[in-house]
Amino acid sequence: MTTATLDLAKENLNKYGFLDLEVDPTLNLEEEIEKLKKEKNAIILAHYYQESEIQDVADYVGDSLGLSQMAESTDADMIVFAGVHFMAETAKILNPHKKVVLPDLKAGCSLADSCPAPLFKKFKEKYPDHVVVSYINCTAELKTLTDICCTSTNAVHIIESVPEDKGIIFAPDRNLGMYLMKKTGRDLKLWNGTCMVHEIFSNEKITKLQMQYPDAKFIAHPECEPHILEKADFIGSTSGLLRFTKESEASTFIVATESGILHQMEKHSPDKTFIAAPPNNTCACNECPHMKRNTMEKLYLSMKYELPEIILPEWVIAKGRACIDKMLEISEKAGL
Repeated sequence: MTTATLDLAKENLNKYGFLDLEVDPTLNLEEEIEKLKKEKNAIILAHYYQESEIQDVADYVGDSLGLSQMAESTDADMIVFAGVHFMAETAKILNPHKKVVLPDLKAGCSLADSCPAPLFKKFKEKYPDHVVVSYINCTAELKTLTDICCTSTNAVHIIESVPEDKGIIFAPDRNLGMYLMKKTGRDLKLWNGTCMVHEIFSNEKITKLQMQYPDAKFIAHPECEPHILEKADFIGSTSGLLRFTKESEASTFIVATESGILHQMEKHSPDKTFIAAPPNNTCACNECPHMKRNTMEKLYLSMKYELPEIILPEWVIAKGRACIDKMLEISEKAGL
């Protein structure tokens, strides 16, 4: 490859969000990625919602809490984050002196986008004495306005850690916020944001599946709408859902979250049946278009050229870290 070709690909990063380069189709990408890990002392962190091929080459696959914990503890020189933008930002905040790359910079998050920091700042000013708890699915800038971060795994513990005489603002997911109000009995001031993936599950189609599979357990992520959660036999984070399917005596599960998690469920319980809960459209399952922007080819190129790199202003890193550290501290005390 010529220097001019690579320079042009770098220029196109702003346009495409990834290195627009052809990958030799005869390459064994799994082998090449393993080589690059060793050469660059790199670690690949992948979310459960990534394509199955990416999950299989990752050093660690997990939910937002596990990924944050792994990002904080790694001794790798380069963190390759197979996930979405806010996850890579969190890794950068926790590792300001390490290189963090994301295969596709446009792998965003509808939930994070639903809560712009300038608008949230005005919302926060209405409740000056309230503690701000923000779901980790938010931008780095929003984290600078946050007292404590949380994930769906530790959210109940985080809310319960706030003194009862203190008011709480919860952002950005209203569905998770309503679920937390029900679980903890606390009155939360909710930002009106949602996740596109968890907002479009079809109640009617899920009911038909339950009639078709009467012995199946219906399990759901707390980002789902309340009327969906009311039907659930179990509600939990992605790691919680995975653990439930491993430990349950049931043999069939209808799963209401992004369908990427089914790969890990099938790997851990090959004798069980997993059915993706259908959305309100013509698709058979519910996929996050942002998570699926990452591909094996983009992963390989991002490792080879160490691009696109996550760059954050120093003030964002300095101010945004406190809420993540607080979350990790509370999680450790809770044994999570």
